[in-house]
Amino acid sequence: MLPRASLKAIRPSTPSLRLRSTRHVLPSASHSVRNYAASRKSPPPPPAGRPSNKPPPAQPYPGASGSSKQTSPGTSIPKDQGAKAQDGAKMGAAVGAGTAGQRPMPSAANAQNAAEDAAQKSAGSGLGGGDRKPQEPAAQRADADEPVPGSIRDAAQEKQAEAENITPPPEPPSGAPEESMHTGPLPDLRQGLPSTFDLEFGGKGLKKDSADASEAADGTDMTASSSDQGSRERREREEREYQQSDYETSLDRSRARMANIMYAVLLSGFASTLIYTSRPFPSNAEIPTGLAPEDAEGWSPTSMYRRIRARFGNQVGYYTEPTFPKLLPEVPEAQRPPFTLVLSLEDLLIHSSWDRTNGYKVAKRPGIDYFIRYLSQYYELVLFTSVPLAIADPVIKKLDPYHFILWPLGREATKYEGGEYIKDLSYLNRDLKKTLIIDTHAPHVKNQPENAIVLPKWTGSPRDDHAKDLVSLIPFLEYVATMGIEDVRPVLKSFEGQDIAQEFIRRESVAREEFHRQLDEQKKRSPRFGIGSLGSALGMKGAGSMGGGLVLADGQSVGEGLAQGKMMSDMIREQGQKQYEHLEKQIREHGEQWLKEEEEEQRKLMEGQMKEMKKGALSWFGGGGGGGKD
Repeated sequence: MLPRASLKAIRPSTPSLRLRSTRHVLPSASHSVRNYAASRKSPPPPPAGRPSNKPPPAQPYPGASGSSKQTSPGTSIPKDQGAKAQDGAKMGAAVGAGTAGQRPMPSAANAQNAAEDAAQKSAGSGLGGGDRKPQEPAAQRADADEPVPGSIRDAAQEKQAEAENITPPPEPPSGAPEESMHTGPLPDLRQGLPSTFDLEFGGKGLKKDSADASEAADGTDMTASSSDQGSRERREREEREYQQSDYETSLDRSRARMANIMYAVLLSGFASTLIYTSRPFPSNAEIPTGLAPEDAEGWSPTSMYRRIRARFGNQVGYYTEPTFPKLLPEVPEAQRPPFTLVLSLEDLLIHSSWDRTNGYKVAKRPGIDYFIRYLSQYYELVLFTSVPLAIADPVIKKLDPYHFILWPLGREATKYEGGEYIKDLSYLNRDLKKTLIIDTHAPHVKNQPENAIVLPKWTGSPRDDHAKDLVSLIPFLEYVATMGIEDVRPVLKSFEGQDIAQEFIRRESVAREEFHRQLDEQKKRSPRFGIGSLGSALGMKGAGSMGGGLVLADGQSVGEGLAQGKMMSDMIREQGQKQYEHLEKQIREHGEQWLKEEEEEQRKLMEGQMKEMKKGALSWFGGGGGGGKD
């Protein structure tokens, strides 16, 4: 079927049917001929006495072509009563024959056609004149004007299709299922629209690939027509499987190319860095600590690795070493206790737990206040925890509000090594001969195990079997601090593999028995009256005792205590207990006042710092006005 634009182009705008030649005009009597054909009646006979004008056989019209073929004019009669496709061909043949013979139409027919034209014009002028639009043919509306195979219209349609280079789509074979029309996968539009550049502009390569594939599969058919080859190529394009590269744009390819260049540059830079850092040390260069002299030279893989590690040691140490090489400040020995005791926090002084009802809970170990306050008169107490100090600081304030623990240290002061946070005592800036550490995790103290006391972890329950292990160490720690021991490491070595508290009680009981035996022997050998008795009568206390003139801090004579059967450790313990009781009395009486004064001092300190910050901020806008005084 021809397009509607083509039908309008070749449809006449006047009632008469005009051909391409301007010399001949077919009057509107053709409508009558169409009506005769529709009604299946014979035309009226010619007037009497006039010979019949029978048209000659059809002759080809030289001025007509396939592109200017004529169509039947419109009609308002029903489809089943309209003119057939063969009528238009016959009428065209008759007109061509009349034109070729240069024979005019009968005068009676011309008169009748002129009358009909006049009647149509008068009717048209009554309905709007020449402005009335032509009526669309009923056959065209019903799609009944399809060309007859082999007719002029069919030939014209084929020529127009060839002129537009349009290849008709292949018709499916008869009886083929509907699913066979589409056999190729559809593109995955979730990845984007696939590129059609190769299909539009790379047809040669694509046709070559498809031809090669078809030749390899079925062999080349040299007898196939061009239409069969075109349909095969189109089917192969439809059945093509889209790859990931089909969705890439030129910008994506450019980015991938730049990324490959960047990777190559980074890889070459990394290799150059490794080669440079693994170079041997010069003979006059200082060898880093921990690097063997034999590894300072040579190109063996082991030596190269050790040199790289030695050169990068300082950089890695920023993350693995403590924040400062000296964690505690320099304090003269006259202003601090001679011994230093380092305590862990988690599972030793406290125990934290979590449940759905209460969230996090922190339990305080029984007797921890007595332990800290009693030993503060003999030791410089240091709290060393493996958690960050910002997290541990609120707990420490609750645990020790009166600051008997002098120096709190957090994770920032630990040494990270082998996946463990190690509490290295060599960074404390204290003599290791007089330093002890108590912890519940052996890897924390693996650098100085000879200075460590490792206790079992406390589970947080007061009925735990190990709840009193920390308090039971007080007699041993007091003995070490008061008996003038020069190095604590041999002492701890003697208790290795044993419970220090129980073993110390056993040893102390043995020493007490030996002391009483020696005291009894001395009393038997010494006279009842002597210089000591005379000195006592004159008011000189302890003049004749074994302790000589030694007096403790509370005024108690050592000689009198020995005479009463008390060991030196017993007298020191009594003195320490008196000092602890006095300290507890001071806390009960003045503890709240101390806390308020401390809070007030912190508030004033914060206000002063805030003022300094404001002055510094205003100095940026006021031209250095922050340097003035209030």
